[in-house]
Amino acid sequence: MAIVFTMLILGAILGFIGAGGSGFIIAILTLVFKIPIHVALATSLTAMAFTSLSGAFSHYREGNISVRAGLLVGGFGAIGAFVGSKIAAFIPTNDMHYLTGGMLFLSAILLVFRLFFMKKKEVDNEAWTLNAKLLMKAAILGIATGILSGTFGIGSTPFIQLGLLTFLGLSLRQSVGTTMLVIVPIAIGGGVGFSSEGFLDVTLLIQVLIGTMLGAYLGAKFTNLVPKGILKTAMILTPAVSALILIV
Repeated sequence: MAIVFTMLILGAILGFIGAGGSGFIIAILTLVFKIPIHVALATSLTAMAFTSLSGAFSHYREGNISVRAGLLVGGFGAIGAFVGSKIAAFIPTNDMHYLTGGMLFLSAILLVFRLFFMKKKEVDNEAWTLNAKLLMKAAILGIATGILSGTFGIGSTPFIQLGLLTFLGLSLRQSVGTTMLVIVPIAIGGGVGFSSEGFLDVTLLIQVLIGTMLGAYLGAKFTNLVPKGILKTAMILTPAVSALILIV
């Protein structure tokens, strides 16, 4: 119950500020509850399959998803995440703390770039047509971000969004929504890989899901009360603080 209650509070905070918080979940599980980091990575990554699914459905209803781009990148991403989980199994525990922390710091830097320096395109690429060149780009983007997610147990959201923006030419609005769709198969692929290595604790996964999903639902109802500047800052600080907890 302690884990459920802690995840409930954490989920409410993350839902309130609009951050994914997979790194925060990893940090809390390892620091507070002394969960081995490989198990924490497996739990966080697998949990994202469930939490991202609801977000993807919501974005789809709002017309914010390029389905073809999302399925292609996500399909290749699932393969990459499975491979990444196998790589993670060979990384020593102490090294994994530093590597995951470093990736979270890099995520924070990319979020600064996306939130404060990238201009929103005025025209959406609603008609994203597939050709050999775009297929190759989707494969590269999916496998690369999938390996990052599978190896370090994080969602790689900033990496995916920037890839969709610059690599595949989607608008900012569509890149945000499509990223939610991409994360679903990546999380499933990584979860299957970690499970095959014996790192997935189903009981812990259920506890985390109950707490974070309920907390995020409640916290999201108060998001509009916070100024946008504070929300953006909180989104950046979430992975940065998580990195500090893991490294220190």
